[in-house]
Amino acid sequence: MTFAHWLPFAIASAILVAIPGPTVLLVVSYALGHGRRYALATTAGVALGDFTAMTASMLGLGVILAASATLFSVLKWVGAAYLIYLGVKLWRAPVGVGDAPDTSETRTGRIFAHAYAVTALNPKSIIFFVAFVPQFIDPHMALAPQIVVFEATFLLLATLNAFAYALLAAAARKVVRSPRVQRAVNRTGGTLLIGAGLFAAAWRKSTA
Repeated sequence: MTFAHWLPFAIASAILVAIPGPTVLLVVSYALGHGRRYALATTAGVALGDFTAMTASMLGLGVILAASATLFSVLKWVGAAYLIYLGVKLWRAPVGVGDAPDTSETRTGRIFAHAYAVTALNPKSIIFFVAFVPQFIDPHMALAPQIVVFEATFLLLATLNAFAYALLAAAARKVVRSPRVQRAVNRTGGTLLIGAGLFAAAWRKSTA
């Protein structure tokens, strides 16, 4: 694979991952609510979720989802319900002026699992990868090496993007110290997550 062949994919991927979606909303919400100490946990969850979705799409799950309305609907409703659950949880999250750390393994593991689930439990992502990646495949070259390079590129960009959002949100958290502002931020993020869940539930397979 030549650099000229790889570069358009890298540019397109960088633009796509920079557009805020449910995953970015979750990363920002956790960073605003808990600070920088959970940035690595959320970023790792996003990276593993993207790896799961992209690998599944490359293995053919995207084709199955596109062909099976029942399976698509099941995954769509599971993902939508989870987004709404996280949105409600964020809306009701307690706020405080203190910055007392909570570094328990349970807490870190739960945040990692949330980030992973939001990223991986999205049938649109799997179908998107099926539609997006083949546009950059060179049929005259070996397929497997190209897929490995494209997947590694996308995962690196997505991971850096999530980590950057987390750090920026954590830095902004220092400005929003008052409980009233934190509550407004939590409720805004919660509302956006609930909205994303409702949109995912209403999104029709035919529009993919």
